[in-house]
Amino acid sequence: MLNAKCKRQNAKAERLHVSPLLHFDFCILNYVVALLVVATSVGAAQIGGKLVVGGNPTPGTEQPEPPNLADRITASGCLQAAPKNAATNDAPDANTPSDTRFVLANAELVGRVPAGTGGSPAAASATSRSYRLSGIESQFSPFMNTKVEISGEIKPVPPSGSDANGTPTLVVEFVQKLASTCK
Repeated sequence: MLNAKCKRQNAKAERLHVSPLLHFDFCILNYVVALLVVATSVGAAQIGGKLVVGGNPTPGTEQPEPPNLADRITASGCLQAAPKNAATNDAPDANTPSDTRFVLANAELVGRVPAGTGGSPAAASATSRSYRLSGIESQFSPFMNTKVEISGEIKPVPPSGSDANGTPTLVVEFVQKLASTCK
């Protein structure tokens, strides 16, 4: 089909006194474009050819539960490294969520929360002056020793036999710097 089209274009070029070599180049270009389209289609078919939407983006890695909006609170305070006695001997990978590395000290609850959040008994009874912060290291390290506002899901106080000394955990969803120092 392309061959017949090229012959027609060459005949037309002769009538218009246009160099047949120019149309020859366009014929080659048509072939090259057709081959690229076919190669792209075949390549896409070989790798599945469809975008993965939803589901687990990292097969083999357990995904966290969606947050419980009723347990969401917002607190401000000083983001500090966790005391050594609260940390476990096995230092977790910096990209693994952990609640043993950072704490929010001198915490004060912030009254503004989105509608429909913070209504659970755990959120309503959150009056601690200190919270263990659960998240990955890169989420907190830029804010070390600064005053921050943190929003997240409050988790119940661990049993009294744990290393946490009765400090509740806040699974952090958002961090905002309020001041460059803790005062």
